[in-house]
Amino acid sequence: VGLEQDGNKKVSDYSKGMKSRLNFIKALIHNPRLIFLDEPTSGLDPANARIMKEIINDLRAEGKTIILTTHNMHDAAELCDNVAFIIDGKNTALDTPHNFMRSQGGTRITYTYIENKQEITSNVLSTETSGDLNIQEVIREDRLISIHSHEPTLEDVFVELTGRRLQ
Repeated sequence: VGLEQDGNKKVSDYSKGMKSRLNFIKALIHNPRLIFLDEPTSGLDPANARIMKEIINDLRAEGKTIILTTHNMHDAAELCDNVAFIIDGKNTALDTPHNFMRSQGGTRITYTYIENKQEITSNVLSTETSGDLNIQEVIREDRLISIHSHEPTLEDVFVELTGRRLQ
């Protein structure tokens, strides 16, 4: 986990991220079959978070059972086979990340165009673009400014289920 060069340092001199990586490795040293991880990438820079995720995925590939708690929905989607949303101490939903995201209705297209010298933004499901006469007209008349797709995320599911945003 990138601590080799700091082996002679006192742990009290470690940064928060270094302590997090040390605790992660300490949890694995005895080769457990069941691993509980609480916010394993919290406080880590992107490079060290990537290393931790690679180790977690390697452990999954070895057949280890990993129970992960996190507020980071991107990590949950990337690392988890199943996701449970626990709200106020109660399991409100359990499914695979893929099924949760599919439940949100699919990819949404957001497009911005010019109308009467003003920018207007519209949304349409990707499966309905062929029936959206407005987007066809905007493209045909070369008034399109931007077009973006947005796939549903686990955060979208969380907000839908709970009515509140992640902190």
